[in-house]
Amino acid sequence: MTALLRAEGVSRVLPGPQPVTLVRDIDFALGAGEFVAVTGPSGSGKSSLLYLLGLLDRPTAGRVAIEGRDTAGMSDDELAGLRLARLGFVFQFHFLLPEFTTLDNLLIPMRRLGRWGETEREERARALLASLGMAEAADKLPEQLSGGMRQRAAIARALANDPALLLADEPTGNLDTRNARIVFDIFERLVVEQGRSVVVVTHDQEQAARAPRQVRLVDGRIVHDSGA
Repeated sequence: MTALLRAEGVSRVLPGPQPVTLVRDIDFALGAGEFVAVTGPSGSGKSSLLYLLGLLDRPTAGRVAIEGRDTAGMSDDELAGLRLARLGFVFQFHFLLPEFTTLDNLLIPMRRLGRWGETEREERARALLASLGMAEAADKLPEQLSGGMRQRAAIARALANDPALLLADEPTGNLDTRNARIVFDIFERLVVEQGRSVVVVTHDQEQAARAPRQVRLVDGRIVHDSGA
């Protein structure tokens, strides 16, 4: 069976008089419907790995394939198109556009993709928000939402184009315990009920323990993978 995502021999080195290795010799495969937590000490390469897996950065060596498609030879535009259609991203900061309503923040990536007509886009966006307990937030600006609601809106936006894989970088870093739990509840539902794959980088060991598969990085290398 073709892996949803596969990284083979992936390394990332920042050039310069004293080159800095962010990750080295990473081999990682992800199947459909997997929930993976990536942990490790600060500076271990967790976020760097996520950016490589999410095609936001290119490896210095090795290759990343999405649904069997080798991305090494893709142009920047091709990578952007693949990210838009198949990957969703959630970061520590919600990055909602402040001048747009919550609903419009979801519609922006949907319009870029152009897969649905405007009526269907709005119906899908409102249904997504409702599924995350955010129906009443659709017409509000981000500044009118609590921190936890903003992050849920960011998750809804990441799901707007129906991605196969959601990648989250410290998504609970600015949240209290209750809202952190809500975010991980959402991730679990996406995996169990919708069969999506989720990879989340987190320092929160309590929440990370909820993921069936644990990957730990130290000094840019995978030192433990419970799914290997």
